[in-house]
Amino acid sequence: MENNFGFQPDVVILGGGDYPTHPQALALLREAPRVICCDGAAEAYIAREGRLPWRIVGDGDSLPSALHTQYADIIRTDPDQDTNDQTKATHYALRHGAHTIAYLGATGRREDHTLGNISLLMDYMHMGLIVRMYTNHGVFQPCEGQFTAHVLPETQVSIISFGAHDFLSTGLRYPFTQLSTWWSGTLNAATGEDISIRAHGDFLVFLSYETKTLP
Repeated sequence: MENNFGFQPDVVILGGGDYPTHPQALALLREAPRVICCDGAAEAYIAREGRLPWRIVGDGDSLPSALHTQYADIIRTDPDQDTNDQTKATHYALRHGAHTIAYLGATGRREDHTLGNISLLMDYMHMGLIVRMYTNHGVFQPCEGQFTAHVLPETQVSIISFGAHDFLSTGLRYPFTQLSTWWSGTLNAATGEDISIRAHGDFLVFLSYETKTLP
């Protein structure tokens, strides 16, 4: 798999959590060919970026009524209560040809929403999408059996198993073969410039941002 930090998405989906502040996350948002805002996230996006998103997608419950009228031509309302706005936006992007998606503003504020949004990355991966979730601290990437990355030494790494087992890793400070709980694979670090993780099953990798660049 390619390096997370060279990711070039077809669409950026902006949620209503903490607004992006890290330069890398902001660059993704500002350089995206298409931005979909999840309902109320549109208000912050328009105010901060001074431009309109490609689409505003959601069930409409968190979008101010004034914006419903003003931006009716780019609003796509989906009343389905069995999916959240992030998933509604994902389905919309998929129907319109997106294959690679970056999620921003999906974490922060309510912790239950944060956990739900992060875990949904596994579902999106199984929909055939290539996805990443950028927070103000780093990047989440869902993996099916393997993960490789070129990073700076001492990059912080966490691995969360979604049923994966028989892990084999290289380039990590704390090698492991099994992860019995979500927390047991967190707080690891890269010992060099290359990381490789293999396993039977699905797992999630988090890489922290770095302020330096490789020579």
